[in-house]
Amino acid sequence: MPELPGTERVGFFTDTSVCIGCKACEVACKEWNLVPEDGLELTGMSYDNTGSLGASTWRHVAFIEQNKPLGGQQAHRTHEAHENMDVLALAAQGSATPVAEAAVTPTTPGAPTPDGRTELRWLMASDVCKHCTHAACLDVCPTGALFRTEFGTVVVQQDVCNGCGYCVPACPYGVIEQREGDGRAWKCTLCYDRLGAGQEPACAKACPTDSIQFGPLDELRERAAQRVARLQETGVPDARLYGADPDDGVGGGGAFFLLLDEPEVYGLPPDPQVTTRDLPRMWRHAGLAALMLLGGVAAVCTRTHRRSR
Repeated sequence: MPELPGTERVGFFTDTSVCIGCKACEVACKEWNLVPEDGLELTGMSYDNTGSLGASTWRHVAFIEQNKPLGGQQAHRTHEAHENMDVLALAAQGSATPVAEAAVTPTTPGAPTPDGRTELRWLMASDVCKHCTHAACLDVCPTGALFRTEFGTVVVQQDVCNGCGYCVPACPYGVIEQREGDGRAWKCTLCYDRLGAGQEPACAKACPTDSIQFGPLDELRERAAQRVARLQETGVPDARLYGADPDDGVGGGGAFFLLLDEPEVYGLPPDPQVTTRDLPRMWRHAGLAALMLLGGVAAVCTRTHRRSR
């Protein structure tokens, strides 16, 4: 991405280790950006009612339940303890489930260890457009509806988008989407209008735990690296950054994350690549093939002309 004179690139650092899944970011995003409602039905797998990012979901809070201890924690119960349990019968009892039985349902953490920790854990993470350094959606947009802002973010101009949809498969994260009944592509703008007014994005403003942090990208990366080091020192060896490396397949994201497990667990591609990376080579090959074809046609024409003389 070319340097933008007089401006400083800004973005998001989402520290999932302090996310409490309150969805304040989702609500704030919808309210500020007038993003329409996208369903109130739970997925059936968790407390997730949106499933993934999309045209009407610019912030998505994932809920991942794991039978895995936190760093330094030793599980004291096994899966075998739940094997003979009639979970449907327990569910049918609803709120009438005796406390003694409810305490041992499969989704209920076991009794805490002496240090107060439990066997199960929930991973919660607020996902968003990554505002890639090398953004394939920008490369393929034929109308210029997608553009790089003075803040280094990527925004769709809705009054220019013609609904061609080329940007949708180009995104390596599956973020951008055409809205049903509208046809145009929609995604997070990182609250471009708020940035212009000197304000932070609505989701970061609403986050009660500072899981979503907004600011200059270099500062955020430094802060994130310190946070990862601190977590690892305190017994969370799986803590890692995702999307913060400027040398990754998309040149690093304008939105990156501190994760507590592999990216696939959160539904993120482990090694995202800008989908237009091979375009220059493909155009060179196409140009060479065209020149060879023209050369062949010229040779045939020359021979035909000589024979006719």
